[in-house]
Amino acid sequence: MYFVGIDLAWGERNPTGLAVLDGDGRLLAVSTVITDDEVVEALKPYTEGDCLVAIDAPLVVTNATGNRAAEAALNKDFAPFDAGAHPTNTARAEFTGRPRGARIASQLGLDMNPRSGRARRAIEVYPHPATVALFRLGRTLKYKSKSGRSLEQLRAELLVLLGLIESLQSADPRLQLDSEASDGAWRRLRTAVEVAQRKSELRLAEDQVDAVLCAYIALFATSHPERTTTYGTFEQGYIVTPTLPADLVPTRRSQGSEPELADDAELDLRSADPGTAVRRYAEQLPEVRRATADYVEIVRSMLDDAGINYLTVTGRAKTLTSFAAKAARTVDGRPVHTDPLSEILDQIGLRVITYVHSDVQAVVDVLNEQLVVHDDRDMGEETASEGRFGYASRHLHVELETDDEQTHPHLAGRVAQVQVRTVLQHAWAEFEHDIRYKGTIPDEHVPDFDRRFTLAAGLLELADREFSTIRERLTESMAEPEPSLDTSADPRITARELAAFLAGQYADAGWSRTDHYEWIGGLLLELGITSLVELGELLRSIDSDTIVERMGYRHPPTAVRRLDDALLWAHGDDYVALSANAHRVEALRTRLAKMRQES
Repeated sequence: MYFVGIDLAWGERNPTGLAVLDGDGRLLAVSTVITDDEVVEALKPYTEGDCLVAIDAPLVVTNATGNRAAEAALNKDFAPFDAGAHPTNTARAEFTGRPRGARIASQLGLDMNPRSGRARRAIEVYPHPATVALFRLGRTLKYKSKSGRSLEQLRAELLVLLGLIESLQSADPRLQLDSEASDGAWRRLRTAVEVAQRKSELRLAEDQVDAVLCAYIALFATSHPERTTTYGTFEQGYIVTPTLPADLVPTRRSQGSEPELADDAELDLRSADPGTAVRRYAEQLPEVRRATADYVEIVRSMLDDAGINYLTVTGRAKTLTSFAAKAARTVDGRPVHTDPLSEILDQIGLRVITYVHSDVQAVVDVLNEQLVVHDDRDMGEETASEGRFGYASRHLHVELETDDEQTHPHLAGRVAQVQVRTVLQHAWAEFEHDIRYKGTIPDEHVPDFDRRFTLAAGLLELADREFSTIRERLTESMAEPEPSLDTSADPRITARELAAFLAGQYADAGWSRTDHYEWIGGLLLELGITSLVELGELLRSIDSDTIVERMGYRHPPTAVRRLDDALLWAHGDDYVALSANAHRVEALRTRLAKMRQES
């Protein structure tokens, strides 16, 4: 059986949105057409057999003036949510004869009686009240073009709707937007909204989004007739919509255009409204992006200063679509988040990728030392405790210390989620996510895929252990190399030579990032040190044990950090003043003062 949505234009000069779902809620097609003949031709393949076609347009209009009885009844429930229907009567030119929606239903050979039970039917629906009921909105989303609404306002509201519709992928009935049959249609639709430069471009996308929603209403009405209300009668006109939840209340209207927060007694119900939460998140998104970039720099500086060997530190601000989907998530019909803005803690997301597993703990140690850690979950340990192989990553929720908030006031009170994992753990997690959650695995292949993912996870865990062992043994066995005889090259000591030399000099130290070896090679050049022989003579004159004692390293420093401290000890303020150190003058002065302080 097919479920078809038609967002019907008032006339044949404007685009009409079409969408088709199959019986499992898979999106098969989404498009726009203009004329009645084009509508009929596009939908024939899906309406020749069992189907339910949901049309966003009046099908039956008999009253000469005012509202139809169906509109009056619906408005009583939904008008407080800004979801009331406009008056429909035969005095309006478009309804003096047979309504356009009824003509199309007739051309397709569809029965229009909502209670007939026939296999091929059409029903009248209305997306606005459906969004209120399905997504528990305090007021409708303002994505329809009207005077005073800017392009960016319309885009933000439409993106909220896209996110809410995407949340139906975990609803009952399930909506599957990324099916193979649709050939990426939904992703293209989302992209069109994100890059639209004119309101007309948004309108074209909006028609198709509404059509998808209409098709889902048909699927919902078939799956849950007990949670569906039909306002009016077949004889005088009707509207089918998901039933308004009994405990849902509208948000108060402010003096401006946006809903106002209600009093404390309505706090829980108001906060559960994903539309209000997502609208506010859209307003805050530029600041969230700025905060994310700053958190990345803070964490990167912490790890660099500590000499931690890592591959990358990256960050992302949670997208509006992703936030909307999470805010709209429900369990047994109730919202998961009663206050999405404060409860969704991954608005700022950071990811630290290390080379080997032992470095994961080193990163976590640094974060614990310099940030407030509210939560620390070892997902790999949790997986192992269940006797399984699978997802492995360290997840922390962090916040700046109170003193640091004075330096970064815009980060005060902002929590960031930090994921720390090895490069192999990251590869497994990304691949599994793409296949299992973004792709479609046929049901008959699920057991085999589960087995193969488990096997891959076990092999990668073994590889992580072997890489750690390889690094440890290399560190133990590497000796001081012969200096390079190539005098025509860059006069600085190469990163490769320096890495091997420091592995022998600081046998107990961990490896550093490749770019850190190159960077400190530049500092050596500024000091006039261009050979390992000169560097070795300098380091033999330095009391390394005293440096270690005074610095009081909380975790094993890497080789570059050990050399960095040795050069700071030997050259003091002159080292601080080097041009390559301009970005960390204060940090070096703090470390130098610590070195000079007698125990």
